[in-house]
Amino acid sequence: MTKPLYTAEAHVTGGRAQGHGRTTDGRLEVDLRQPKELGGDGEGTNPEQLFAIGYAACFATVLSLVGRSRNLDADDAAIDARVALVPSGTGAFGLAVRLGIALPSVGDAEQCADLVRTAHLMCPYSNATRGNIDVTLVVNGAAV
Repeated sequence: MTKPLYTAEAHVTGGRAQGHGRTTDGRLEVDLRQPKELGGDGEGTNPEQLFAIGYAACFATVLSLVGRSRNLDADDAAIDARVALVPSGTGAFGLAVRLGIALPSVGDAEQCADLVRTAHLMCPYSNATRGNIDVTLVVNGAAV
């Protein structure tokens, strides 16, 4: 494997039901709780929320980089990420992701779609999930 550009480190105790997580640099510290929909008190965050924020932030960065390489302004992209916990039917669980992407400064619908498709090929989260998680991309209200 190639030398990493960056490595995040975190420590978790107690898991998703009554846990606590903290990055080793102290920049992020969260109480982990089950959402109310899964029988929890909903008084903390959960792994799906953290994944949604991470994926959306990473995708937005890649959109901006790809946009710049094409002389398009995608710096004002806004992403609504939905990460669903879904039963597999075999007792295991999986995830499904929907990224709703708004690109207000890119006027042409085909340019928007192409920009999103290219970002999806380059984004580390997209590459990590490809073939494992259903990812739906919607840009300016239209499926890509």
